[in-house]
Amino acid sequence: MRLSFPYMGPTIVYAKLFELLGHDVVMPPKPDKEIIDLGVKYSPEFACFPFKVITGIYLKLMDKNLDALVTSGGHGPCRAGYYGEVHKKILQDLGHEVEIIVIDSPHDDYKYFYEVIKRLKGDSSWLQVGRVIKIVYELTKALDEIEKKIEILRAYNDQGTINKLWMQAQEEFYQIKNTAEIKEIKNKYLNKLIKFEDSIPVEAERYKIGIIGEIYVVMEESINNQIEEKVNRFGFEVECSQYLTDWIRENAFPFLGKDLEKIEKKGEEFIEIGIGGHAQGNIGHAINFKEEGFDGIIHLKPFGCLPELVSQSVMDDLSEKYEIPVLTISIDEQTADANVLTRVEAFLDMIREKNYREVM
Repeated sequence: MRLSFPYMGPTIVYAKLFELLGHDVVMPPKPDKEIIDLGVKYSPEFACFPFKVITGIYLKLMDKNLDALVTSGGHGPCRAGYYGEVHKKILQDLGHEVEIIVIDSPHDDYKYFYEVIKRLKGDSSWLQVGRVIKIVYELTKALDEIEKKIEILRAYNDQGTINKLWMQAQEEFYQIKNTAEIKEIKNKYLNKLIKFEDSIPVEAERYKIGIIGEIYVVMEESINNQIEEKVNRFGFEVECSQYLTDWIRENAFPFLGKDLEKIEKKGEEFIEIGIGGHAQGNIGHAINFKEEGFDGIIHLKPFGCLPELVSQSVMDDLSEKYEIPVLTISIDEQTADANVLTRVEAFLDMIREKNYREVM
């Protein structure tokens, strides 16, 4: 099949998955103002911001002669579970006939998950499918391991130099064909990054910020105003609540994801039941970041996201009880880069000046 998918985070992972399964892959465009405006124009006004961004991406792909668009689903009350059907209806109304294949978690419906994988495997044998899954999973872990290192080192070094290495690593990873090549490239770039670790202060205080929120705006820097780089710019290390490896473990593998259960258990203190999306998990991650010695939390909330609206409503209580500052930023098509930068700078200055560590 000739197919594509939404742009989110490490897109080379999705591209490599379908490429190794023998499909003709069309890389989706990276979200920009034109794509966002297009998505806003043709999406329901009440839809959440990630829905609108994906709408714009799909519409930009409609001249690529695709057979299908492949996307993930959702579960619980979160409206992400309806994205596929609504997007299909929007595209049909605009005269575009393209199949949308939704990959839901096997936890929700094993039979449906099996049928989708059977469809996507094409002419590949099940043995080959297993091999491809292993390659892609190892690729994802390698990318996330390097990215986590980047989010620390960028706080103490020239961002341009570090970002250049990150881009080069991704370009080399896109050429891999087996797990041995993945390991070789991973070790190559981890070794390159080691020399930058000397710039990390030995005795001086190291400040750390945890970033939580809806998975799309946390993972995709083109719509979260490069929040991680902004935090790094002021000398603060960053760690996100969600990386693609975590999502795969929690949703694609039936017997993994136990770490998320522990995190969500912590979140029950403020949100007693699962309300869909990542609301309960984000509260748990915020508490977990506090327990791990982080100095503050930045909560990214897409406009129109109901689960994150609930999360925001309990953030003040969480911040007061656990004595950790929280900054909530609402992300939509009107979010200005300068505004985000100003708010982040003020938040980080407050952490440094007030020195929450002394009162904890």
